[in-house]
This record gives sequence, structure tokens and C-alpha cells, in this order.
Amino acid sequence: MITARQTRAARALLGWTQETLAEKALVSLTALKRLESESDVKVFETTRDQVRRTLEGNGIVFLTSDQGEGVMLVHSKVDSLSSS
Repeated sequence: MITARQTRAARALLGWTQETLAEKALVSLTALKRLESESDVKVFETTRDQVRRTLEGNGIVFLTSDQGEGVMLVHSKVDSLSSS
């Protein structure tokens, strides 16, 4: 399960606003704001899943270890070839 902090960090790595992510993930802006809230507001799992899949589809990898959670931006081989 992705956290509010991971979602905000992933958006920052992509340079996306909340509006951009909501549009790309096909979720309402209100739902995304709830997901990114630190106040532990309940969010439908389908909303969380849509956001996660959208971010992963754009190069975000979610990391979880015994030291904590994080995100990483990776580029696909297609991206690497097109920038050569």
C-alpha cells in the first residue's frame, strides 16, 4: 500500500501537480487530496490502486524496507533509446 508521503514524493519527481495526477489517474481531485492527506482520511482502495498504477506506468518505483519507505524514478529502455 502506498502512503501519502510516497504519493506526494512521486508527484514531485514527475513534476506533476495534484490536478495532473488526478486527471491521468482518472480519479477526482478531492479523492487525490484525501489520499495525500496526513490526517489518515479513508480512501477507497480502488482510488489508491489507480494512482499507484498511473505513477508506476510513468516510471515511479515504490520502495519499502525495514529502514522506511520511498520512491524512485526510473526510465524505461524506450526512453533511454529515444534520448540518444
